[in-house]
Amino acid sequence: MLLFSIMLTVHIIAGFSALGVFWIPLVTKKGGNIHKKVGWIYVTAMYTVAATALYMGVYRIFFDYTVPEARAFSFFLLFIATLSAATAWMGIRVLRFKRRTEKHRNGYDLGISALLILMSAITMVFGWIYDFPLLQYFPILGIILGGGQLYYWLTPPQNKMHWYFEHFGNLIGCSIATLTAFTVFGAPRLLNISSISIWLWLVPTAILTPLIYTFNWHYRRKFKIQKRKKQSA
Repeated sequence: MLLFSIMLTVHIIAGFSALGVFWIPLVTKKGGNIHKKVGWIYVTAMYTVAATALYMGVYRIFFDYTVPEARAFSFFLLFIATLSAATAWMGIRVLRFKRRTEKHRNGYDLGISALLILMSAITMVFGWIYDFPLLQYFPILGIILGGGQLYYWLTPPQNKMHWYFEHFGNLIGCSIATLTAFTVFGAPRLLNISSISIWLWLVPTAILTPLIYTFNWHYRRKFKIQKRKKQSA
């Protein structure tokens, strides 16, 4: 139990750290020193969140099983671990392969994306078994993100800045996991209530998913304008 308590403390610190710095790379100059340095802090924090969530989820399933609801939350932790790790990994890996022109078939990259889809499906199954609405519907996000990742890797790039959109899209998606976990686990404790409506659980997804599309629209428009200016110069 001491190790579990340590992992929980590290998990909370990493989660709050990620939430604290998440907005900085979004509003600072893309590719600048602040963007890069704070971005790595964010990614490191998310990897830590994923690792500790994985440990706590496995521990509670196999060594600390008490009531069905507790086991359901354990599967949610495993899903959050997978979602956080897969999106953080994708957000960084696309930078390494931003000059690719063909399909990408690296086993690690495809495997992690496939694992996200698999874990999402497993979580949904247990959500219906335990009649737990959050697990029934929230993993749909993981299937969408994982499917999008596989499509990106297995499709030749359609434009020069393909990596740019995948980079911020996945890292924003990564933050959805952190905010949702906070809403599920942290908010009830801070507000001293036993539970929160599923609709409140879905608020981070409802807010940040449109943000991804807004950034896509903004930067696609920006890059098109820049391209036209270069061609007319």
